[in-house]
Amino acid sequence: MSAIKAIRPLGFPWATQDPFIFCAYHFDEYPNGNADLGPDASLAGRPLGQDFDPSQDWRMYHGKTVPGFPFHPHSGFETVTIGKQGLVDHADSLGAAGRFGNGDVQWMTAGKGVQHSEMFPLLNAEGENKLELFQIWLNLPAKSKKVDPHFAMLWSDTIPVYQANDENGRKIQIELMAGELDGLKAPKPAPNSWAADPENEVAIWTIKLEAGAQFNLPKAKGLVNRSLYFYRGVDLVMDGQSIAVNQIIDLDGQASATVQAGQEDIYLLFLQGRPIGEPVVQHGPFVATSREGIQEIFREYQVNEFGGWPWSRPDQVHDKDRSRFAIHVDGREEVKA
Repeated sequence: MSAIKAIRPLGFPWATQDPFIFCAYHFDEYPNGNADLGPDASLAGRPLGQDFDPSQDWRMYHGKTVPGFPFHPHSGFETVTIGKQGLVDHADSLGAAGRFGNGDVQWMTAGKGVQHSEMFPLLNAEGENKLELFQIWLNLPAKSKKVDPHFAMLWSDTIPVYQANDENGRKIQIELMAGELDGLKAPKPAPNSWAADPENEVAIWTIKLEAGAQFNLPKAKGLVNRSLYFYRGVDLVMDGQSIAVNQIIDLDGQASATVQAGQEDIYLLFLQGRPIGEPVVQHGPFVATSREGIQEIFREYQVNEFGGWPWSRPDQVHDKDRSRFAIHVDGREEVKA
């Protein structure tokens, strides 16, 4: 019996299942950076502030000088941002800040409300600036929607990597941002996260299979939703069925599933979790369990702006010469090479 429940096109953003509510994948081949850490290229003809054209090699998104997402609010859920290539500058209304990427993960619990910006500084003035990242929204249950915001960095050297060869010697590589596999456990998630309880079996993995490699995805312990996002490669075979790239494969968590790469290496994102099972009412970046809850968030934001904005610019970028770092709300600072 096949573990496949449904196959859907990726689209943008990518469709998700409870407990996830949003997933976006960005891949941009930015040119040289200029003195303002933006692209050293003409921006003529781009709808600045709303530049999402998928036919372009790179986009400015909501940025007008530096690509990215200037300050905006969130409430009622968590953002998990996986920086695969390139760097991201974070700043928020609580005074936390950071620069991360090239394998790092930022995990932010918006809780009762926070503003933040995520900008993509083009630090290389002498060559291209590739950016590849996932942003995943993980819902919070009703009991946790009003928790204090929380900001954490999962640095690349703390993220476990499962590496193995299949029976034919072909390589399997899986990075674990949440969950566990074959004795490897991801770093602890945010304390109020749905992922903090192991019984919820939340898993966030990125998977690379060498051409022809075969991997057996074990079944879950309990009832979960699970999806595989096939975003790069040519084809794969799952449970005897050939599947082309740019598809979402929803799976039955009570069955194991065998995935085999086709004629080229394949890249997958895996999301899994026990569903929260509560109503989801979303208005842009605000998530509640009822329309009244959304109205309450709006009132709170109008009163306190979730702490205001302590930075000098809405598209806050940090000094060009700074390495990867994080400054937490309590003033604690981490610096990475």
